[in-house]
Amino acid sequence: MRVVIQRVVESNVAVAPQEGMERSDVIGSIGPGMMVLVGIEAADDDTDIAWISKKIVNLRIFDDAQGVMNLSIKDAGGDILLISQFTLQAATAKGNRPSYIKAAPPAIAIPVYEKFIKKLEEDLGKGIQTGRFGADMKVTIVNDGPVTILIDSKNRE
Repeated sequence: MRVVIQRVVESNVAVAPQEGMERSDVIGSIGPGMMVLVGIEAADDDTDIAWISKKIVNLRIFDDAQGVMNLSIKDAGGDILLISQFTLQAATAKGNRPSYIKAAPPAIAIPVYEKFIKKLEEDLGKGIQTGRFGADMKVTIVNDGPVTILIDSKNRE
């Protein structure tokens, strides 16, 4: 499981208009907090979910009163917007066309994504906002800092 975490002032996600719709509908929106993109691979399991969720909610990337990144999202009272993004599993070593062979197919990825949502909510102590798995989405962020962190559960550095 790979995640890209961006500390944000605000973020939202809209789904592309469906037939009969004139514009995109915003389905998730947050103020200060984290916008998290997640790429799931077929080998991801409950251990990956638990490890990354704990890492996300305890990651100290929010400023304390002295302007030092000493606070977690829980400490800062921020929100999370979680969006699935299979392209995070892209392999780019060969050629110029990314391979997505490591990305879990929807039959595997959707249950992992749904477990991940529940685990994040449990660890954060409140609900989170999400995108729509597999949908064409438009994501808007106002990155704060900018602060962007990459985490891979298969490469725990």
